[in-house]
Amino acid sequence: GVRFREPPFTPERILKGLRGEAPATPQSLPAPAAPPPSRNWENPFARRAGIFATIAAVCTAAIGIGAALLPGRAIAPIARPDASVYSAATIARGEQLAALGNCAECHTKIGGAPNAGGRALETPFGTIYATNITPDVVTGIGAWSYPAFERAMRDGLHRDGRQLYPAFPYTHFAKTSDADLQALYAYLMAQPAVRATTPANALAFPFNLRPLLAGWNALFHRTHEFKPDPSRSEAWNRGAYLIESLGHCSGCHSPRNALGAEQRNAYLAGGFAEGWEAPALTSLSHAPIPWSEEELYAYLRTGHSRYHGVAAGPMAPVVRDLKALPDQDIRAMAVYLNSFNDTADTPAPDALAAKLESATQVTVASSAGARLYQGACAVCHEVGGLPLFGTRPSLALNSNVHSTKADNLVQVILHGIADPVSSDLGYMPAFRNSMSDAQVEELVTFLRKQFAPDKPAWTGVRETISRVRSSTH
Repeated sequence: GVRFREPPFTPERILKGLRGEAPATPQSLPAPAAPPPSRNWENPFARRAGIFATIAAVCTAAIGIGAALLPGRAIAPIARPDASVYSAATIARGEQLAALGNCAECHTKIGGAPNAGGRALETPFGTIYATNITPDVVTGIGAWSYPAFERAMRDGLHRDGRQLYPAFPYTHFAKTSDADLQALYAYLMAQPAVRATTPANALAFPFNLRPLLAGWNALFHRTHEFKPDPSRSEAWNRGAYLIESLGHCSGCHSPRNALGAEQRNAYLAGGFAEGWEAPALTSLSHAPIPWSEEELYAYLRTGHSRYHGVAAGPMAPVVRDLKALPDQDIRAMAVYLNSFNDTADTPAPDALAAKLESATQVTVASSAGARLYQGACAVCHEVGGLPLFGTRPSLALNSNVHSTKADNLVQVILHGIADPVSSDLGYMPAFRNSMSDAQVEELVTFLRKQFAPDKPAWTGVRETISRVRSSTH
């Protein structure tokens, strides 16, 4: 029965408290006068009043926190919507949006039915299993009304009111327009229903307590749709919308804080996902040739950039799904991303590429690493050779070789590229069963020294090899 004229806990007050700032005093009210000093032994009621005031304050705080941690309101289930009520154009648009969000990649386990869930997502806090988003009424979202679906996408709340973990990137999906969310809902409801129960998450305490996510949301989540910048071009705004909403690119390409939230002051400055480095997409990129709009477009459209390399690891299925989007959308994404790169004083890429490649050609197998390179790598990567098995990526220009971390290069050497964006790009064999850790270390050390001679040697390579070898990615 406690009534408040205003909420005792708001995101703004919590943030101020964490920063150690004092709450603002309304200017319309005079500052309270300091009470005269009193001696409690002369006035026992004052002491009791102080105790009661303290108890009241604690109770008020507990009530406010409790209110924040209570589960959200459950939304009643419905009969599975009849897909015939949606137009073919709406469903087709929803299919494009699902491809933009790369939904099936996370919501499909290896060898499982599309979108039936069960895929294990490794996080620093434990393992989260992706849920079934087929329209099955028991184990999927077939009993979800559109308001329940929209609330999950914008607020991170399950139909039954439970908090959803932000491994499901509702922090980005909240920016999606109503029309696009409705099209996505129509597409999902038009797909085959699959009965598949999601395994229980395996999260460490206290991260297994879903109600605590209410506090996480108060600190890090803002529910609002994307607002275009009137000072920017139509293409830039379209690209920003695609990338910041369903595309959720910064979910991988931005660093995260200790609580798993994106560091917005380091937007697109690089991060890690599934054991792979998601490199910076800004001027902080370590690529020897800066990204340009044309190369960004080529990479997102085909999975290959002459000056940067081939999409591999978690990025390959992203680019594969982007094939569903029209060229103008891919161009808009390239325009937006290129706005974070400073290319004003960049030399012509062809001339710079030729200079880098001529300076790093291997002529003599002078070390064990060089011999491994010539025996396992040169046939596909040596400059000037024939493209025998698809593209012929130049290691002198490859972004992974020039990175500050060896993770991606080790990943590709050990696990290869068995599932490229398209067969035109070619395949790369995995060397995990044919090279020892010592040999991989020799090769990685040589590639760094030979093809990125201006960069410092990597440290901890053997530890990286051991970690990557034990991974499943």
